[in-house]
Amino acid sequence: MQAYDGELGAAVARAQDGDEAAFAVAYRLVQPGLLGYLRGLVGDEAEDVAADAWLEIARDLRRFQGDGAGFRGWTATIARHRALDHLRRRRARPRPTALQQDVLDLPGPLSTHDQALETLSTRAALSLVASLPRDQAEAVLLRVVVGLDGPAAARVLGKRPGAVRTATHRGLKRLARQLGTDAVTDEPPGTLGEST
Repeated sequence: MQAYDGELGAAVARAQDGDEAAFAVAYRLVQPGLLGYLRGLVGDEAEDVAADAWLEIARDLRRFQGDGAGFRGWTATIARHRALDHLRRRRARPRPTALQQDVLDLPGPLSTHDQALETLSTRAALSLVASLPRDQAEAVLLRVVVGLDGPAAARVLGKRPGAVRTATHRGLKRLARQLGTDAVTDEPPGTLGEST
């Protein structure tokens, strides 16, 4: 996702000047990760929450200041607030855990067979992520699905970067143990490739 940050930043700047086509570009670059993150938080209602978030994003776009990476973080913060509002409203009628829902509707030229396999692997991955403590699950979703760096994920969660780095590291280590792999090392959390 970071590879598109330059294109995203340029599109956001043009959209702030009223270019609707540029806003559509920004939406296409951000929406898949944002929707995946929201599915991890609210499940099947992610598209409704995303729609509410995008209304707020469009309304407040002129006030945004920053680059492409900053825009992804800003939109994730807005989406998280809308998701938390949604969860507070629906507490009276509990649903299955949101982390058990599909993370992404991945676009692409996949056959039905490939799409079925992808859906199964996505569900399996979400099932594993759902087994994590909430702080670890949300940190992993923000870092891996949305593609935020540690400081940006920390701003979204209202935590210190070190806490997010630690939660991400612990979550990935726990997932690696569950998968029976040594994909995540025992090195300190600061080695996850992010600045502090």
